[in-house]
Amino acid sequence: MQISKDELLKKANAASKNTLMETLEIEIVDFTEETLTARMPVTPKVHQPDGVLHGGATAALAESVGSFASHIFINTEEFFVRGLEITANHIKSVTKGYIYAKASFLHRGRTTQLIDIRVTDEDDNLVSICRLSTITLPKKK
Repeated sequence: MQISKDELLKKANAASKNTLMETLEIEIVDFTEETLTARMPVTPKVHQPDGVLHGGATAALAESVGSFASHIFINTEEFFVRGLEITANHIKSVTKGYIYAKASFLHRGRTTQLIDIRVTDEDDNLVSICRLSTITLPKKK
């Protein structure tokens, strides 16, 4: 029996219970064979003291969606994924609404992955551009 896209999204979001993703209210909202998209509300809890979105919260969203994208393409019984490095260039300030992070692979190797993450606002304006490298490692038996 094939599982629906809605059921897959529900299952993916349930995996975020009691994590930073839940704390920041990050929700996976879409995926294709090539991309994974998540959103995060921009509220005072993710603001800098001057009332704009904190770059660290944006980076946390980007690393979450990028790592999750790497994770869903591996055999989780035998392997796990860890982030190696993330870079973020912040382009535009946001004070409210939602931001969306869309992860797509630049390289999808057996051991290392390089993911491009475009963070946009609700009007599809570029907020940040991020790059994440991840590594897939075997679980100890």
